[in-house]
Amino acid sequence: MIVIAHFIAISCYVGATALAAMPFARRVRAPVRGVIALLALGATAHGIALLGMLQQLGSASLTGLGPALSFAGFLLAIVLLLIEAITRDVSLALVAAPLAAVMTTVGNISGLTPFMTLGGPRAVWLVTHIVLSFSGLAFYATAAAAGAMYLVARRELKSGRFGAVYRFFPPLETLDRVNHFSAIAGFMGLTLGVILAGVYSIVYRTIAAPEMVWGLGAWLCIFVLAFGRILRGWQAKRAAVISSVSFAGVVAFYVLIRASSLGRGQFL
Repeated sequence: MIVIAHFIAISCYVGATALAAMPFARRVRAPVRGVIALLALGATAHGIALLGMLQQLGSASLTGLGPALSFAGFLLAIVLLLIEAITRDVSLALVAAPLAAVMTTVGNISGLTPFMTLGGPRAVWLVTHIVLSFSGLAFYATAAAAGAMYLVARRELKSGRFGAVYRFFPPLETLDRVNHFSAIAGFMGLTLGVILAGVYSIVYRTIAAPEMVWGLGAWLCIFVLAFGRILRGWQAKRAAVISSVSFAGVVAFYVLIRASSLGRGQFL
């Protein structure tokens, strides 16, 4: 059931991307209801898969590279679904939906086996840290996607080419608002996740150095973005560039640490 539910979720995310891209092939409006319905169906199937893992593997079911990536893809799909349902605009699905599909696929290929077999409060604490941290990263990814789209749309507008991007993408102000909201939400989620990880390391006297380095690096990046947006008045092009470039750096940093990590069975 877990494999089938994951397959349905990935198929729905890919289908939502294809449906959202229809205006680039034909001069039609994107079928908003269809895209949102596919995302909702995919997220539902994904949630069933994760519940199945929880039932089989217990409270540590989200630990390990495969389960963590699958859960991250699920959270990204949920954030995307909420934003597009509220704004009634599905252009963000062009970037975020395939990213959710890729993360879920890689998670399944890596193996949905948790590295932690402990139960009780320790496992619950660790899973809570994972949920909060990945929620923050999902919002961070959404902010980066909105920022990248802002830059593309702005370039289209400046060049005077009023093609499919100009017709289909939402107004620059909408993308900037999505970037702002997602940056703040991502900062809050990742901050709580990092605090839980730090206290966990002290209480249980265990430190996963690669994870801590990468987590603190990601937190520092989104802290700079949120600080700039709230207190420095960053908006529009500057916020779009910083969010998209910094998130790409966080992903590249993760790949680098993952490639050099000896604990291949763990998240990092």
